[in-house]
Amino acid sequence: MEKQKILSQIKQKPYFKEGNFVLYNDDCLKILEQLPENSVDMIFADPPYFLSSGSFTCSNGKMVSVKKGDWDLTNGTKKNFEFHLAWIKACRRVLKPGGTIWISGTYHSIYQCGFALEINGFHILNDIAWFKPNASPNLSCRFFTASHETLIWARKETKAKHKFNYSLMKNGHWPEDFIKKPNLQMRSVWAIYPPKKEEKKFGKHPTQKPIDLLVRIIMASTDKGDIVLDPFTGSSTTGLAAVLNDRKFIGIDMEKKYLDLSEKRLKDLEKNLNNKLIK
Repeated sequence: MEKQKILSQIKQKPYFKEGNFVLYNDDCLKILEQLPENSVDMIFADPPYFLSSGSFTCSNGKMVSVKKGDWDLTNGTKKNFEFHLAWIKACRRVLKPGGTIWISGTYHSIYQCGFALEINGFHILNDIAWFKPNASPNLSCRFFTASHETLIWARKETKAKHKFNYSLMKNGHWPEDFIKKPNLQMRSVWAIYPPKKEEKKFGKHPTQKPIDLLVRIIMASTDKGDIVLDPFTGSSTTGLAAVLNDRKFIGIDMEKKYLDLSEKRLKDLEKNLNNKLIK
């Protein structure tokens, strides 16, 4: 189904739209329920980890509050799980039979997401350990230093055939990852640094993902022209990775300031791409 036909089903006017990049400012459940069934090729989701509290962590050598926003405040284990159950169910409806979903999280949230995937009938394909070589130290010195996040990759239907660009993952050029060895199968541990300074030049989202991570995910599990959706788009790293690789993108977020940041990042990306073409 063409992206324009899909978007025509949504009553809300896009917050921002340019080419194959469109953003909606709303609760993802409201937008997902309007999208046609079996219409999206891939979803990347970085849902709230529900970590915000009165505690502190280390960032750039400084002690900072871990409160990321009201959207990250916990409502208790039961309510948090019901939230994950609901948005994952909504995502399953819009995915094509062979479509896949990637979910990112820490140990605070990823196990709930994995269980919610199974309850909703998804078939889990892989869990990926995203290793962060320069992770912040543990301030209490009472635990191991958290230096990775987990990504779950799952297919909508158990018996459907999903996309996996195996040859590209095995033989492609992946210089950002010192774990990946040339011409050997890509393993389920990826060493990728957090967002670079230039990725935060207009500001940053508190859970912003590096462009290298999203490029790999999109290249692994979609083809050119496919529709990629992010229900918690934030500053839209997923969308930038999609645009860079000729995919179509739908992003949803409740925070206008991050959608504004997404627009700035897209325009900067397009400017840089045009400059390269001119040269």
